[in-house]
Formats: sequence, structure tokens, C-alpha cells
Amino acid sequence: MTLKGKTAVITGSNSGIGLGVARELARAGADVVLNSFTDRDEDHALAKKIAEEFGVTARYIKADMSKGAECRALIEQAGACDILVNNAGIQHVAAIDEFPVEKWDAIIAINMSSAFHTTAAALPLMRKAGWGRVVNIASAHGLTASPYKSAYVAAKHGVVGMTKTVALETAQEPITANAICPGYVLTPLVEAQIPDTMKEYDMSREDVIKNVMLTRQPSKEFATVEQLGGTAVFLCSDAAAQITGTTISVDGGWTAL
Repeated sequence: MTLKGKTAVITGSNSGIGLGVARELARAGADVVLNSFTDRDEDHALAKKIAEEFGVTARYIKADMSKGAECRALIEQAGACDILVNNAGIQHVAAIDEFPVEKWDAIIAINMSSAFHTTAAALPLMRKAGWGRVVNIASAHGLTASPYKSAYVAAKHGVVGMTKTVALETAQEPITANAICPGYVLTPLVEAQIPDTMKEYDMSREDVIKNVMLTRQPSKEFATVEQLGGTAVFLCSDAAAQITGTTISVDGGWTAL
């Protein structure tokens, strides 16, 4: 399929899952808007590289996803938003009675509230264009829970619920809203954790991945950012026009347990 002529805005997309999704959408022909809270030369260079590699228009727009006004301004500055991928997120691990309030507030703001603000700003543009796709990057933790991740689990469950609501509100329009729920994904951040974990457990790389990092992922393999990007491209396709208000798990069987 081709997404030529469509503009995709991907939050939190200067690395990891967001960048992987942006690259696959660009590969399918979409013009892309990258985003993060920094404004470095390398951020803009990423957009230039994607534009040159895939022959699309690519821009980088700085916006802090913890601030609702900046979330909405991102969509306004993009000028068009046929495809919205809400991906921005952070994590903190602590027992709930010891969870720092500022970390809770930040995780809820960036992981969940940002998707509310961007979606609210994007829907009028999608309606004007007569077509739209909202793809929320939730998590296996949007469907199940783990200890010590109260804010993250709450936010991702919230994203899944909000996805369903947006789908119902747009059900009779050529707009869909769905959530992708990844398990563990091999991102640069995860890759960087492997050597220290090997030392901590005195294990080989293979054993650390299978027996420590992927204990809850039955496939014992990481998902890849390319697979998540491909899933997003599918949700933008005509084949997925009647898929709305649901979740697609890319988790190696995690939520089947």
C-alpha cells in the first residue's frame, strides 16, 4: 500500500519505537513529523535523513509532551495530521507507597494526557481532510499489570480506554483509532541495559535475554521497532478500515498467559 499524500505526526520519535514507526510510515510514502522535547542539530538531521532515504517530506518539531499547550501546538505547527501516532512515554519503577508524586504526575502527563491533547487537536484536521488514523502506542501493561509500575500501568490502561472512546466518537466517519500493545521491544535503551544485567546476574547475553528480561514474553524474543512500524502501517491501510477501537498485541504471547 501507499500512504503518499498523507502526513503522519509521531510523538516521541527521535529514537526507539517512535523513530522506528516514523521510518516505516515514511517507507510507505507518508510525509512525517518527528517530535521530542529537545531541539538539537541531530534531531533535525534525523528528519533530513528520513526525507532523503524515502523521498518524502520530513520535519522535526520540538514540543514538551508534559505540557498540554505544547501538545496541541505541535499539531497546529504540523499544519496537517492525517495519521497521529501517540508514542511519547517515560517510565519509573517504585512501590506505590514510595512512588514520587512528581514522577506520577509526569508519567500520567506524558504517557496519557498528551494523547488526549494531540488527538483533540488532530481530529478537526482529519475531519477536514475526510480521512484519519489515530494509532496509540500503549503496552502489554495497558492490558495487564506488573508490580512497582503503578503510574505506567495506569497511564497505559488509560490510553487503551481513551482509544475506545475516540473510536466510538468517530465510528461513522472515515477515521479509526486503535492501540498497539508492545511487549518488550529491542530499542537502543534496552540494548544498553543488557551488558550491566549480564554482569549483575553473571549470565551470558542469551541467558539474560531469555531468563531475566523476557521472563514474561513466551516467545523469548524481543519485538522490533520495524515490526511495530509495520503494524502501524497496516492500521493505516484500507484493509484495516473496519478495525477501530481495539488493541493489537505485539508481545510474543505475553497477554495470552
